[in-house]
Amino acid sequence: MITQINESTTDYFIIHHLEVAVGGIRVVKKDNQIYSVSPIFILPEHQGKGIAQKVFTMVEQIYDDAKSWKLGTIIQEKGNCYLYEKIGYKKTGATKVINDKMTMVFYEKHL
Repeated sequence: MITQINESTTDYFIIHHLEVAVGGIRVVKKDNQIYSVSPIFILPEHQGKGIAQKVFTMVEQIYDDAKSWKLGTIIQEKGNCYLYEKIGYKKTGATKVINDKMTMVFYEKHL
């Protein structure tokens, strides 16, 4: 984790809602104006309030040179998949089976 924080291509943000820290997001700059989000999290008691959706809008404004965004999530986490698709991310078709209860699915959003 410390190595990731110190990477020159990585930015971390603490997410605040009503002056309370409710989550975080890590943005990684890849090559050719491609960025990835890994991870974003909102504490369970603050989920469903539109916070993550607003954070994605803010991050896209901060990194306004981005041509595309990438992220991965667990396909069994239906709420996450719904959110990403709602804000314009499309499945790449790639998946990675972690075990019999967890499969990663990958998304991209082209601007």
